[in-house]
Amino acid sequence: MENLSFHDGNIFNLLHSRSTEPTHDVDQRMQLHSSLVRRLSQEQELDGHQGCVNAISWNSTGSLLVSGSDDLRVNIWDYSSRKLLHSVETGHTANIFCTKFVPETSDELVVSGAGDAEVRLFNLAGLRGRADDDNALTPSAMYQCHTRRVKKLAVEPGNPNVVWSASEDGTLRQHDFRESTSCPPAGSAHQDCRSVLLDLRSGAKRALADPPKQTLSLKSCDISATRPHLLLVGGSDAFARLYDRRMLPPLTSCRKRMPPPPCVNYFCPMHLSERGRTNLHLTHVTFSPNGEEVLLSYSGEHVYLMNVNNGVGTMQYTPGDVANFFSFSNILHDVESPPQISTTQNGFHRNGNTAVLKKCTELIEIAKRSLEEGTDIFYAIEAANEVLDAHSNDIDSALRHECLCTRAALLLKRKWKNDAHMAARDCQNARRIDASSFKAHYYMSEALQQLGKCKEALDFATAAQRLNPSDADIVAKVESIKSDLQAAGTEKKVETEGGTTRVLSLSDILYRSEANSDSSHDMSRSEGDQSDYDEELEVDIQTSMSDDEGGDPDSNATRGSLNLRIHRVSDDKPVENTGDNTSSGTASSSQNDRTSYQPEGAIDMKRRYIGHCNIGTDIKQASFLGQRGEYIACGSDDGRWFIWEKQTGRLMKVLVGDEAVVNCIQCHPFDSVVATSGIDNTIKMWSPIASVPSIVAGGSAGPATANVVEAMESNQQKLSRNRENPLSVELLQRFRMQEFAEGNFHPFECTQS
Repeated sequence: MENLSFHDGNIFNLLHSRSTEPTHDVDQRMQLHSSLVRRLSQEQELDGHQGCVNAISWNSTGSLLVSGSDDLRVNIWDYSSRKLLHSVETGHTANIFCTKFVPETSDELVVSGAGDAEVRLFNLAGLRGRADDDNALTPSAMYQCHTRRVKKLAVEPGNPNVVWSASEDGTLRQHDFRESTSCPPAGSAHQDCRSVLLDLRSGAKRALADPPKQTLSLKSCDISATRPHLLLVGGSDAFARLYDRRMLPPLTSCRKRMPPPPCVNYFCPMHLSERGRTNLHLTHVTFSPNGEEVLLSYSGEHVYLMNVNNGVGTMQYTPGDVANFFSFSNILHDVESPPQISTTQNGFHRNGNTAVLKKCTELIEIAKRSLEEGTDIFYAIEAANEVLDAHSNDIDSALRHECLCTRAALLLKRKWKNDAHMAARDCQNARRIDASSFKAHYYMSEALQQLGKCKEALDFATAAQRLNPSDADIVAKVESIKSDLQAAGTEKKVETEGGTTRVLSLSDILYRSEANSDSSHDMSRSEGDQSDYDEELEVDIQTSMSDDEGGDPDSNATRGSLNLRIHRVSDDKPVENTGDNTSSGTASSSQNDRTSYQPEGAIDMKRRYIGHCNIGTDIKQASFLGQRGEYIACGSDDGRWFIWEKQTGRLMKVLVGDEAVVNCIQCHPFDSVVATSGIDNTIKMWSPIASVPSIVAGGSAGPATANVVEAMESNQQKLSRNRENPLSVELLQRFRMQEFAEGNFHPFECTQS
């Protein structure tokens, strides 16, 4: 795969065309051409912070870079000289998580958001004429209306008057500098600023079919550069949400809890939409440069690309589609017509490019050979991706079917996280082409067995056996699935005969209780004590503070005990009237809401980017690189950052960018330069200075290149070992804010952001 060309043309041809017919399009394509991306190496390290660098952002021209850190400072860097211009003492009392230049202000206004729940605006002109060590700057505006950490800021291109802040309190607020420059702290007697644009304190969903009810702790937000009325948010559930600001209600006060407004679209990969996992959440959401796509980064998961608008290549699904996806009968009504032999020759469309068709043939053969030999599975999958994602229109249905089945088999052999789900997608697509495909049914049964869906797996295995009764593999597969089903049935019978009753998981109880809990400081206690359960629970907590898998599991552990008492509110218990008619109702009204709720659809993924690990921080970004957004980059918990080709998901570059974790990746607006930051106190600048192109830094080859696959396999093992925490994300955040802030778990301060 190292010798396989990319899809952005020959750079020498681009250089020649730019000299003869200079155009803006050529300049955009030249900014991060594949040959330049493959030469990226660390150029310089910017040293000026004394803590983890949690946020970096360029100004509109790329002449300045702003950074925010755990040291409570905002630094301004000059791009041309790579020198520190200003280090602002912000006055924040907790880690800075986000900072931005305010557009159209001559880069004099900078805004920051932090763990102290405050948004602060600074005018850098106030630093002129001061001594180098005189860096304290009084905020020009200070907004204290959030009740929890501010994780992301958004600005609108061309708008110097407004900034938006997303917070873990479940609200996205709009701060207009023309209307006010301050607001009282949240919870104060006079605190009544009307700045809430999105109230999602009852907006989180465990599954697509469920009504929103739990607090959606916002982690990220973005405004489309091409259509600024579009707003994208993501937080403590699996669903990113797209809103049209023109359709939202007027700004409201935080004192009045509002139902979540309808969104334009939900975005979520189908296989994540019904998990009901309390710890599955988004760490970053962003628009593509042209505003036609969105990129989602999940904690404990991968990075996914989706279309914004319904159109070609966009799949919108409903809860019913999710429920029926694994059904044997689901696909039969939607089968493609058999391949028309008259329109093809040797498996390809007759009007296809001969060189491309030859390449596709060779790639499929490479993939099939790797499957037979059981070697180079990762690169074999990339070969199949190249055919299906880049040249699907160049091959006929029969060859497409063969490639789908081959990729499914490779995914099932690799067994990285969610590979079985991806294999099931390929099998269903293969069945659409050929409803009597033995391979599609066989590999679908294998995928379902890996997913623990043995009943559905048996349906497909039985169908495959009918298609090819003499195949020894399918006979063994049917017996294996029957054995699994029998074992599951025996276990269930033993539990029933032994009088075992179902024990509700803590996450189930917490999820129900938290929907009406006092999750917001501005809501009264009487509004929240409406749990469905009356339980006293004691949970043993063991938190490993070491990544050493081979060490003593007890040697680096901190144990504690968390006691919870969840009370039931009886039907006849009087509820204090707080004057807020919009608060959550009783358990019976919640049940009525569930009954009457009409679930919306969601837009499914169109591509997955895999290899990194994102479980340690909830500020980890995934970014489009370049003005055309043709490449995807994301940081990782192993200190590396990864670059993929957007069109095919092919891994292009892996670079070591931190001693611990890379969180932030920001491409220069115009130059072939990328800035990264993470747990280290420094910012790294990357440019195409390597002498030869390679998948690793410095043009290395041989063992260094081989280590890339080993690193990715290690990351996937970490993701697979990342068991679901029995406590919900929301509760853990409260526990961390109330207890960890005292310094008991200071080593997690950077990594568990």
